[in-house]
Amino acid sequence: MLSDGPLVSTFPNPDTNRMMIEHTVTFSLKHSPDSDAERAFLAAANELSAIPGVQDFAIRRQVSAKHPHAFGITMRFATQGDYDAYNAHPMHVAFVEERWLSEVEAFQEADFVPLDS
Repeated sequence: MLSDGPLVSTFPNPDTNRMMIEHTVTFSLKHSPDSDAERAFLAAANELSAIPGVQDFAIRRQVSAKHPHAFGITMRFATQGDYDAYNAHPMHVAFVEERWLSEVEAFQEADFVPLDS
């Protein structure tokens, strides 16, 4: 059984005191590192932060030699409904169809909720 020690992370929603969904994706692009095309893709990805319901959005460069992907995106959603609305939002759908499918070489997606939810 897991303890309440530092490895157990919870993300309470301050508005409802419910647990949040953390959506994560790591990925590598087909573009050359530090290229204009890479910068344009990351700028377009950053626009996803404006979709209603998205909280704590971040894009990060991955630096561990143990992981094959170059970037990570994380965001949180207060409810499953917010997450579902994000996935169906026209801005997200367009980004996936117009940028993600043609420019991403490899990726891994995961969605997390606290162990005690």
